[in-house]
Amino acid sequence: MPARRSVLFVTDLAYQARGRRYCDEDIFLTSRLRDHFDIALCHPLDAAALMDAFDAVVVRNSGPVLHYQKEYDAFREQAAARGTRVYNPLSGRGDMAGKQYLLDLTAAGYPVIPTIDRPQDLRLLPKAGQYAVKPKAGADSIGLTFVPQDQLGGLAYGDILVQPRIDFRYEVSFYYVDDAFQYALHAPDPDRRWVLEPYEPTDADLAFARRFIDWNTLDHGIQRVDACRTREGELLLVELEDLNPYLSLDLVSDATRAAFVTSMAASIHRFLNAQPRT
Repeated sequence: MPARRSVLFVTDLAYQARGRRYCDEDIFLTSRLRDHFDIALCHPLDAAALMDAFDAVVVRNSGPVLHYQKEYDAFREQAAARGTRVYNPLSGRGDMAGKQYLLDLTAAGYPVIPTIDRPQDLRLLPKAGQYAVKPKAGADSIGLTFVPQDQLGGLAYGDILVQPRIDFRYEVSFYYVDDAFQYALHAPDPDRRWVLEPYEPTDADLAFARRFIDWNTLDHGIQRVDACRTREGELLLVELEDLNPYLSLDLVSDATRAAFVTSMAASIHRFLNAQPRT
């Protein structure tokens, strides 16, 4: 019988997230993943010191890294230097690498909320009653403000993004393991982002989400594609979360939850057996 692989599961069980209980989700996940791996949990600030003793480091609900950016950067550097297998792999192009992807996707013509970071590009934004201003290193809506058009010229550009405030019907999230769709949830009330309900996506919805999964080129890992449905019926990308996406597993059926754990366990096994990228 082959030896069981060991996983260091990184989570901040005490993190207080608005409208979500991170700890419950990770307690559930580790309780099921123990059927497949030897697992130990640790706080993100302890990961670098402990990771050498494990076959892989799985980063889950570790909270916004901007609260411990220096330590997180050191963890990434040490993991790369030691060849540590980190799941999700640290090559993600979405939120893992900051908000630059919103600018890149806007420039490439993807269906994303139009985003700029220079005053000379304000002309590229559609007219709106208000504009969202957010830090490039933001997370969990930290630092998000809304301003009218006549204040856009006086903003301190450089470390901020500017987007039109979209009048949307609802937000919807698509959850993936590797490149395989798992389930979707939506927030019918635009003012209650984390009051989610199951959502049955259309083929067009899945084609929309898959464009961003393909763009990100992550061979392994968990991703969440967040979008908003405009009044005209179009989907626009809000966020491509590929670092530690909250999964809202408490809101899906028992069968969907079990299938997700099976998919995640199989993905980690494939990740451990894959040849490292050179």
